[in-house]
Amino acid sequence: ISGYSLVVQARDSGTPPLSSSVTVNVDISDVNDNSPVFTPANYTAVIQENKPVGTSILQLVVTDKDSFHNGPPFTFTILTGNEEEEFTLDPHGVLRSAVIFKHMVSTEYVLCVQAKDSGRPQQVSHTYVQVRVIEESIHKPTAIPLEIFIVTMEDDFPGGVIGKIHATDQDVYDVLTYTLKSEQKSLFKVNSHDGKIIALGGLDNGKYVLNVSVSDGRFQVPIDVVVHVEQLLQEMLQNTVTIRFENVSPEDFVGLHMHGLRRTLRNVVLSQKQDSLHIISIQPVAGSSQLDMLFAVQMHSGGFYKPAYLIQKLTNARRHLENVIRISAILEKNCSGLDCQEQHCEQSLSIDSHSLMTYSTARISFVCPRFYRNVRCMC
Repeated sequence: ISGYSLVVQARDSGTPPLSSSVTVNVDISDVNDNSPVFTPANYTAVIQENKPVGTSILQLVVTDKDSFHNGPPFTFTILTGNEEEEFTLDPHGVLRSAVIFKHMVSTEYVLCVQAKDSGRPQQVSHTYVQVRVIEESIHKPTAIPLEIFIVTMEDDFPGGVIGKIHATDQDVYDVLTYTLKSEQKSLFKVNSHDGKIIALGGLDNGKYVLNVSVSDGRFQVPIDVVVHVEQLLQEMLQNTVTIRFENVSPEDFVGLHMHGLRRTLRNVVLSQKQDSLHIISIQPVAGSSQLDMLFAVQMHSGGFYKPAYLIQKLTNARRHLENVIRISAILEKNCSGLDCQEQHCEQSLSIDSHSLMTYSTARISFVCPRFYRNVRCMC
C-alpha cells in the first residue's frame, strides 16, 4: 500500500459540543529491498562463426518489484568468462560480439553477468549466460515464387498488405531478412523481418515485377514476385454474375481452385479467345461455409456480356464446372427471402474499394474489394 488518507476529528466538551476535522495523508516510502530479477534465471544463446563484430547475441530481461526510482535503469557488468574481451554488454542489456568467432577455436563460453539497480543502497543479482559458437550457414534460403492479383476501382487503391513471402532455411539458427530493390520503394515496401509485402496507395493498372531477395546473412537469394493490378470499370459492375461455392474457405479457393476455375470458366463462357474474364471479388457468405465469387466477361469489342447470357452458359456447363469445385448456386440476382418473382427483383451492386480483403497463400495472393448487394421487390 503506497499511502493512506485519514480524516481526524477533534470534539470539545462544551454544550453543545463543537468539532472540527482535518485530513491527514500518510505516504509510505519505498525501501530498496528487492533485487533485480532476470527472466529467465539463466540464458542459452548461439552465434554463428564469422559473424561481424557487433552482432547481437542476446537481450537480457530484468524486472524489479521496487518503485521506479529504486529499479531501472540497471547497470550490467560481465563478471567472469570474458577475460579475453570477446563480448560487450550495452546499457540496455544487449550482449554483442566483440570479435569474429571461430568454431575451431572455441565452441562454448559461460559468462556470469551482474545487474545492479538504481536504489540506495543498490541491490544486485546474477545470471549465467551460455553462448555456443556454431558453424556458419551452409545452406542457401529457399523461397516460393509469389503471384499477387489486386482488383480495385479506378485510381482508388488505398494501399496495404497484399501478400507474404514464404521462405525457409535448413540452417536451424539462420535469421532471414528480406529486401526490396531501392527504385521500387516508391510503390511497394517489404517488411525485412517477416516478408510481408505492402503496396502504397494509388497503384496504376498493369503488371509489376518486384526485385525482392532473402538473405541468411551469408547467402542472398532472389525471389520472383509478380503483382497484377486490375482496375474495375463501372459498366463491369452492371453485368456481374455470382457463383456460390459450398464448403470452401477464401484461402483454399485462392490457393487450390482459382487458377483451374479461371481456365475452365474461360472455356465455358468465352465466345472468342480475345474476350476477357474478370474475377472482381470473392467473399464468404455470412453465417455459412459458402463463398461467393463475383465475375464479369468483357467482349473483345469492349462491351460486356449480359448476365442472362452468362448464366445460361454456366447452367449448361455446371457439371463440367463441378469437376473443379462444388457449386451451390449460380446467381444474377439474390432475392432469397423476398416475396417476389425473379423478374420483379431489382438488384444494385456496390463496391467498397477502401475495404480491401487480402487472401494470401504461399504461392498466390488475391486482394479484392468488399461488395454489397441491395435488392428490392418491384411487384
